[in-house]
Amino acid sequence: MISLGHYLALGAVLFCVAVAGIFVNRKNLIVLLMAIELMLLAVNINFIGFSRFLGDVDGQVFVFFILTVAAAESAIGLAILVVLFRNRRTINVAEIESMKG
Repeated sequence: MISLGHYLALGAVLFCVAVAGIFVNRKNLIVLLMAIELMLLAVNINFIGFSRFLGDVDGQVFVFFILTVAAAESAIGLAILVVLFRNRRTINVAEIESMKG
């Protein structure tokens, strides 16, 4: 039987992996976007765990909204990265730091 502690532990582990991914790899924008998505998924697992524990579907409804926003964020972020790569020929954060108008 899976308890609420299992859901929270898995969510905490995923969130910590995402935070470590952001701090360890600050050069590649794609990895940074994936770490942000992993953070959102960790929060979703916590919502699902509390929803199941409390017997209420509100947490699951929030998960659908968060997944919708995350999908839109990913699409827009990848579109910006494609345009940035076409203009600068790199997605290295250190080389993109100076944004000149």
